[in-house]
Amino acid sequence: MAMAAAQKPAIRNQIMLGIAPDMGLWTLLEGCLLLANALAILNEDRFLAPRGWSFQEFSGIKRNSFKGQILGLIYATQYLRVPLILLNLLCIIVKLVSG
Repeated sequence: MAMAAAQKPAIRNQIMLGIAPDMGLWTLLEGCLLLANALAILNEDRFLAPRGWSFQEFSGIKRNSFKGQILGLIYATQYLRVPLILLNLLCIIVKLVSG
């Protein structure tokens, strides 16, 4: 009984600090899926090109830089939109079934 009372303020402090006490592998996978969704909807003409992030600017040796690698990740997520849609549907179905 005393152990449970000692744990409740610790959980309350974690929630106040923004640390999720129930964060697990599923929550981490959902976060990665949300990040992939965010990268997949970026438009090259309206968002990336005015900021100097178009794919034509990064060819050859520049592709190995950090900015080139991030740009490659953006284009990979845009290329794989259909599997991303399927993963979103799977995530929604799992959430509906598990509650």
